[in-house]
Amino acid sequence: MSGSNSFPTGGFGPGMTADGMWQAFEQLRSTFEKRVGTRMGRGDVRAAVLSLLAEKPMHGYQIIREIEERSGGSWKPSAGSVYPTLQLLADEGLLTAEESNGRKTYALTEAGRAEAAEAGPAPWESGSAGSSPSDPFGPLPKAGVELAQAAAQVRRTGTPEQVAQAVTVLDEARRRLYSILAQD
Repeated sequence: MSGSNSFPTGGFGPGMTADGMWQAFEQLRSTFEKRVGTRMGRGDVRAAVLSLLAEKPMHGYQIIREIEERSGGSWKPSAGSVYPTLQLLADEGLLTAEESNGRKTYALTEAGRAEAAEAGPAPWESGSAGSSPSDPFGPLPKAGVELAQAAAQVRRTGTPEQVAQAVTVLDEARRRLYSILAQD
């Protein structure tokens, strides 16, 4: 298997060796693991923060958790995108930060409430956070990553018998996925 971002020409069919299949799963896992739930624009983080703080004051970790929960797990922004956004909104006079018990709790100012009202629906309501089946960061790639992670774990720690069982399960899953497409 080359270092490219493509999968074996023959797919996961009968001609593929077990080692080739595991390499493909590792590549799939690493490809999507880098992308799933992490690629939203700055405007989306800003809109999400404004939307959540319009409901109630929160600290940064709560904001991250709420975004992940409301997007159905398809988007979990990093602290490295949320905290700079909070600082920018504070610099713009749209929110205030109050420290309590070692945590900063953020709340919208009146100007921030007006901005949140003008921002429209939150990213997870408008479909930009992975709710569309054609969205590359939606639930199907997430499920694929989780499957690839499980398969890689079996390969790393399973007995030869468990690996053989896993291959059977994965072959059946592949056949069932193709049957979904054949249903029309």
